[in-house]
Amino acid sequence: MAKVLVVEDDVTIGGVLESSLTRHGHEVRWCRDGRSALNEAGAELVLLDLGLPDLDGVDVCRRLRTSMPGAVVVILTARADEMDVVVGLDAGADDYLTKPIRLGELLARVRAHLRRGAPANLAVPVVTVGSLVVDPASRRAVIGGQEVDLRAREFDLLARLAEQPGVAVSRERLMADVWDANARGSTKTLDVHIAALRRKLAEAAPEPADVPRIATLRGHGYRLEEA
Repeated sequence: MAKVLVVEDDVTIGGVLESSLTRHGHEVRWCRDGRSALNEAGAELVLLDLGLPDLDGVDVCRRLRTSMPGAVVVILTARADEMDVVVGLDAGADDYLTKPIRLGELLARVRAHLRRGAPANLAVPVVTVGSLVVDPASRRAVIGGQEVDLRAREFDLLARLAEQPGVAVSRERLMADVWDANARGSTKTLDVHIAALRRKLAEAAPEPADVPRIATLRGHGYRLEEA
């Protein structure tokens, strides 16, 4: 299983998360404030509350992203406004769940994130879309010979779109394939990751003409097209 860091000051919620994750075979460290969490290392998945007693949770998210670049960070918070979701995802979170948390849904998402972070057992073909090359086996994306620095879920989203270049993929299908088959509610997570993908592809491309286009299909989803 995985090493999980729970950052939660609410004793009831933290206790439930710790006991549930432990029962499912995970090695759990529970921190009740931000400073303690920042002293931890080696977690594969972080469950992070934003309403911490000592530090702003968004700042903790940014710093954890730097100290644990390979970890999946899932924000668990009562802050449900759309702008809060955007700020949390922009700070480096891979997923965002609002309280009250449904434990079954949370555990399903934990399994999905960890499963996608595991090494692939089967060879997956390299995909080329114009000057963009996506290699799922090595989890590398290269554009015009320049590697694109992507977070885990950003790469998963790009790889999913690249599976069917030129084909429209619905928002619901992307949420199910990249995040969780039972994903529900706001798809703002998807929008923020699409925006980050567009920005990073443009920044990495040696020439503007090399940048593939992620077209927005209003009311449906997205489509990856050659530059």
